[in-house]
Amino acid sequence: MSNQSLHFKGVENADQVNRITTTLMMLDGVDSVEVGRHGAEVEGRVTRQTLIQALRALKLPIEIE
Repeated sequence: MSNQSLHFKGVENADQVNRITTTLMMLDGVDSVEVGRHGAEVEGRVTRQTLIQALRALKLPIEIE
């Protein structure tokens, strides 16, 4: 199991945090997720690129680093 860290800019409210959390938790290979306004910590067998693609698919006005 590996740990991936993502950093965000532009997450402004709890609705966005909830949408990000739900999206990441639904990915195959994700075991746990902690999301805040400035980033996420994801544990599991999933690539960083997969996480970023899933978040971009949400079309939120955020920047993912």
